Amino acid sequence: MIRAAIFDMDGLLVNSEPFWRKAEMECFAKVGITLSEDDCRETMGFRLNEVVALWYSRQPWQGASLADVEADIIETVSRYILEEAVPLPGVSEAIDICRKAGLKTAVASSSPMKLIESVVKRFDLESQFDCLHSAQHEEFGKPHPAVFIRTARTLGVKPEECVVFEDSFHGMVAGLAARMRVIAVPAAEDFDRPEFKAARLLLPDLRAFNPEILESVD
Repeated sequence: MIRAAIFDMDGLLVNSEPFWRKAEMECFAKVGITLSEDDCRETMGFRLNEVVALWYSRQPWQGASLADVEADIIETVSRYILEEAVPLPGVSEAIDICRKAGLKTAVASSSPMKLIESVVKRFDLESQFDCLHSAQHEEFGKPHPAVFIRTARTLGVKPEECVVFEDSFHGMVAGLAARMRVIAVPAAEDFDRPEFKAARLLLPDLRAFNPEILESVD
């Protein structure tokens, strides 16, 4: 029986990639590194500390520490989210369906907690989630299942009692590794990738989710 629904954030609740790209280009420029949008796309899905370490290894800078650059990027992305972010189609409806079904709800993301909180605040969803958890507090990020396993523990449910909504391949793998039911909601350009067939269900976006689908994956 499903007792909880866990939502990824980036690419599922919000299209945050444009904010990340703008922030990375802006903040890395301060330490003398000029990045293009393609450079930023190269590291999509990486944890921020991995992104900063990668560019430092390629073009070491003086002055600001890696932690300083990470903090600057997080603050800049948070500002863009609070000023400009809009929910992706079907977000509030999907959360409402899960809550009306009596499920506990959570966000489990690779993004830093500050950004999770910024998105939830911007979309006025504070009362809609029982738990927010970031992989920044885990030794490993997705595709490792740690962020999902700890979220289930915090919610007081078993991993196999959870359904996960994910847009990325790494997130899908993490959910499956945690023994959770995964509903994949990939971007349009990734929808036909055969690897997403490993998910319990594949949706074009959250507008396609309904109570009958929830019952079918239970």
